[in-house]
Amino acid sequence: MIVGRANALTALGLLVLLLIVVLTAPRWTKLLTRTVPGEEGAEEAVPAAAAAEAEAAAGAQQKITVKLFFLAPDQPALLIEDREVAYSADLARQVRTVVEEIVKGPQKGLAATLPKETRVIDSFVTSAGVAYVDLSKEASTKHPGGSRGELLSVYSIVNSLAANFPAVKRVQILVEDRQVATLAGHVDLTRPLPADMTFLATGPAVAAAPVPAAPASPAP
Repeated sequence: MIVGRANALTALGLLVLLLIVVLTAPRWTKLLTRTVPGEEGAEEAVPAAAAAEAEAAAGAQQKITVKLFFLAPDQPALLIEDREVAYSADLARQVRTVVEEIVKGPQKGLAATLPKETRVIDSFVTSAGVAYVDLSKEASTKHPGGSRGELLSVYSIVNSLAANFPAVKRVQILVEDRQVATLAGHVDLTRPLPADMTFLATGPAVAAAPVPAAPASPAP
């Protein structure tokens, strides 16, 4: 009788324990599967970080060689300097990079064509192939002047862009987001200009090309 009663109590205890386990199972499952604070998203972050590093490394390795037109040291003409610059799939960004390199000046014994204080404010290229280059006022106010010097300043930009980017057919130079008559009083900048490779130095002497006339000032 005592044994039977003990078995009954044991069975009842096991039943109660089983009931407790069943009722509390969802809570224990949630606790056991909960993400430890600080580790949430860690697995996703590692591949993302690795991908970002790989992309940055690839971007750092992508370079192109461009042709920059600078002033020849011994004659009033342009010479080409090859330079590696960062590659961009965005043509407007690439145009800006080339003009910024022209502003930085030459690295191989040539002379600068733009004042070093010049900044490139913006650039964009239209579907018609016109590249707009917006320069800061220093390109004009700090320019040393002279019709030939102004021509070479203008065509160092125009020829550099046309030589490097077939999509660029003409170049419109702006100053402080405005169309200007000239850069320093001589070369007409009221229209987009095509490349002119006659300004390249070809020998001991280079014949001066005609200066595009600036628009006449209206009579008072």
